[in-house]
Amino acid sequence: MGMARYAFYSGSMAGIACVAALAIAARCEGRSAFQPMNATSHWIYGETAASVTRFDPRRTGVGVITNIAACFFWALPLSLWLKAGPRRHPLHLLSTASALSAFAAFFDYRVVPKRLRPGWERAISRRSIAAVFGAIAGGMAAGSWVAQRRRFPAA
Repeated sequence: MGMARYAFYSGSMAGIACVAALAIAARCEGRSAFQPMNATSHWIYGETAASVTRFDPRRTGVGVITNIAACFFWALPLSLWLKAGPRRHPLHLLSTASALSAFAAFFDYRVVPKRLRPGWERAISRRSIAAVFGAIAGGMAAGSWVAQRRRFPAA
């Protein structure tokens, strides 16, 4: 049950943080808030998905679901590590989630075939991509902290 709790909270909060950070980054760069989510759907709809700037139920929906699913995927290793251990300090949770998020960025943009990459580079700058991975780390750490508080309610 511990792993499921950590995965649920960490993945959920990381997914929300990811989608919000993508939308904010796009708006800050003068683009549509939907464009990074649409770009993520390139694995189904091809390279033209990134050029769609409006809300499109198919492209935007696939992009949001894909990004959230990826956050749950990356929350699993963190959940495995946390489920058996003692209560950890929030900074420890953040540093661990940051290391995992950095690895996810490396893996997603250097190891994964181009067709399965997030596709964010088609809609936002590298600096914004780094900020999104930072938001994912923050979301994972916050979710882990909430799960930990539910596991160890006193203190």
